[in-house]
Amino acid sequence: MKINTLKLKNFRNYDDLEVNFGNSLNIFVGKNAQGKTNLLESIYYCCIGKSFKSIKDRDIIKWNSEEAYICLEAEKKYRTLKVEVKFSKKSKKTVLVNNLPIKKIGELIGEINIVFFSPNELKLVKESPEERRKFMDIDISQMNRRYFYQLSRYEKILGNRNKLLKNSDNINVVKETVDIWDRALIQSAKKIAFERDKFVRSIAPYTQKAQGYLSGGKEEVELRYISGCGVNLDEKFEENFNKLLKKNLEKDFKLGYTSLGVHRDDIDIFLNGVEVKNFGSQGQQRTVALSLKLAELENMYNEVGEYPILMLDDVFSELDSDRQERLLKFASRTQTFISTTENKNLIGKEFLISDGKIIKIK
Repeated sequence: MKINTLKLKNFRNYDDLEVNFGNSLNIFVGKNAQGKTNLLESIYYCCIGKSFKSIKDRDIIKWNSEEAYICLEAEKKYRTLKVEVKFSKKSKKTVLVNNLPIKKIGELIGEINIVFFSPNELKLVKESPEERRKFMDIDISQMNRRYFYQLSRYEKILGNRNKLLKNSDNINVVKETVDIWDRALIQSAKKIAFERDKFVRSIAPYTQKAQGYLSGGKEEVELRYISGCGVNLDEKFEENFNKLLKKNLEKDFKLGYTSLGVHRDDIDIFLNGVEVKNFGSQGQQRTVALSLKLAELENMYNEVGEYPILMLDDVFSELDSDRQERLLKFASRTQTFISTTENKNLIGKEFLISDGKIIKIK
């Protein structure tokens, strides 16, 4: 899997750009705020259907412009792909795959698989469970489109159950209606929970392999999926989860929201037997986050038969020279895009970027 060509019009600080990429390492070099990360963002957009930043679509349109455009041409094992995204301040974005418009973003996810890492990915290890659920969801959705639609279904069911809890004045009214939403919630939660558990068990050995490689064999990492449903993932999941929802109904009624479910899932991460979130150094947390990302590469390859695209946004300033070298060797198995303020020893196709323009290619 590789990206051949990228075209941009009025995207962020780019007026008009067309660029061809190398098959292995592509290095975006330039000072801060010149457009390096914007290039990565445009590629990510064509793969996932949204930005890795928390923004509105209209925010990516260049200042004083009404429309923006991205076109990405890629090559997979058995076919070629052209993904186009058209933005307008007056209407919703339009996405086309091989010249055919898609109705839902779920139709795009999984066409071009991607793994993205930046210093902000430390949140994956350090911050709230939401970050780790997002990590699971983006990864699984790229390999299993049905999972993406199941997530959307669960969110709608959960929203309706919470609306019932919040807007009802009498718990007896809730009891008369809540069974409808409980049955649907349980069925959907089961599918999501079992997929997440499978995913965590699948990436665990790859994460350990990457962690051992990056740390020179000094560190061992362990992952545990934590279900927010409060019951075991076995043949009695539906029965036991239903009982627990009933037991917690009065509590949920007082809270005005559902306190159990896969929307409360998490991953516990241990380094050398210690919870890395609370007790790991920042350097250890950073390496664990990177190991999780590298584990995605191997897991996706195992699942779909092709390595995903790897994007590393300004991560080399955060790593010592030894770990930089180990990371580059690990990344050499797939097409990789790296942004950096200074290229000291990276060997690949280099793009010098300044003020939204590629001013030199080596």
